[in-house]
Amino acid sequence: MSFFETVSKILTKYWVLIIEGVGNTMLIALISTVIGLLIGIIVGIIRTIPASKNVVLRWVQKIVNFILSAYIEIFRGTPMMVQAMVIYWGYAFLSGGVTLPLFWSALFIVSINTGAYISEIVRGGIISISKGQFEGARAIGMNHFQLMFYVVIPQVIRNILPSVSNEFVINIKDTSVLNVIGVVELFYQATIIAKNTYEIFATYAIICVIYFILTFTVTRILLLIEKLLDGKKNYTTAKENK
Repeated sequence: MSFFETVSKILTKYWVLIIEGVGNTMLIALISTVIGLLIGIIVGIIRTIPASKNVVLRWVQKIVNFILSAYIEIFRGTPMMVQAMVIYWGYAFLSGGVTLPLFWSALFIVSINTGAYISEIVRGGIISISKGQFEGARAIGMNHFQLMFYVVIPQVIRNILPSVSNEFVINIKDTSVLNVIGVVELFYQATIIAKNTYEIFATYAIICVIYFILTFTVTRILLLIEKLLDGKKNYTTAKENK
C-alpha cells in the first residue's frame, strides 16, 4: 500500500477522531488566549500603578509586585508540559487523589501560561504610551484605573494585537503538550490512531499538515482583522475634495 493510500485510509476511518481533536484544540486555544489577555491586562495595570506616598500601601504594592513578578518569571521560565504535570497531579496530591476535569484543567493551564506572557506585552504597551496622555488625564482628575480603562488600554490593545494574535497561534500548537495529562486534543487523537494502525509516519504527517493549515488560516484571518482595524491608508481631506 502506497503512502497516499495509507493516508486516505486513515482519514476515511478516523476522520471523526481528527475533527474532535481539531475542535478541542481550537476551543482550548481560543478561550485560553482570551482569558490570558484578561489576566495580562489586569496584571499589567497593577504593575504600572504609581508608588503610593503612604508607607503601608507602598509596602503592599512591593509585595504584590513581587508575587506578580514571580508568577511571570516562573511560567515564562518553565515548559508548559511541566506546568501541566505539576498543576494537574499537584492538585490530585493535595486533594487525596481527586483530579480536576481534564477540559477545565487544560483551560486553566494554558490560560495562566498565556497570561504570564501577555502581561509583559501589556506592560510594555502601557509604558510605550506618551507621558503627555498620563499627565493630561491626571490633570482632569482621573485616577490610575480610570486612566487605564478610558485612555491607555484601548490604545494598548490595538498596539499589542499582533503579539496577542501570535500567542493565539502559539497556543494552537502548544495544546499538543496537554496530551501528557490525557486531554483529548489533536495530538492525543493522533497517538490513538497511530497505536491502532501502526502507521506512525503517515498519521503524524497528517497531523502536521492539519496543524499547518490551522495556524496558516488563523494567521491570515488575524492579519485581515488588523488591516480592517487600520482602515484605509490612502485618504483625502474634506478640503481636498472640494
